[in-house]
Amino acid sequence: MTKKKNEILVIHGPNLHLLGKREPHIYGGFSLTAINNELKKKAAKNKTGIEIIQSNSESEIIDAITSGNYDFLIINPAAYTHTSVAIRDAISAAAKPAIEVHISNIYKREEFRKKSLISDVVIGVISGLGIQSYLLAFDAAMELLKTTKT
Repeated sequence: MTKKKNEILVIHGPNLHLLGKREPHIYGGFSLTAINNELKKKAAKNKTGIEIIQSNSESEIIDAITSGNYDFLIINPAAYTHTSVAIRDAISAAAKPAIEVHISNIYKREEFRKKSLISDVVIGVISGLGIQSYLLAFDAAMELLKTTKT
């Protein structure tokens, strides 16, 4: 039996449920719901399945990554970007294509945020473009899935 559509998993890491309230001068005034709504619109337009989760729990994020119920991962590991070898290892072990996204430009922030433990196990990183970081990652995922299935 063949799959009818691609499945994209989007993971929002810790504290992203606070978007719109938390440091809007860094993260903007949009909410996580706004990001998710835009991603769902893109998925519907592309006839693509999408699962979106937000978790503050490292173990829940790892479980989602290693479940294998998706074709492409878009992940904003948030603060875990800089600290979680376990999430890095889960992405590597899952052996699925992935893009790391960040709303803010992590390279223009505090020194500790400039090091990503995730970036060497993903296809690419999109950082600093606000909500567009996610939307560009979705578009890239769709293009990459097309080239791997042909």
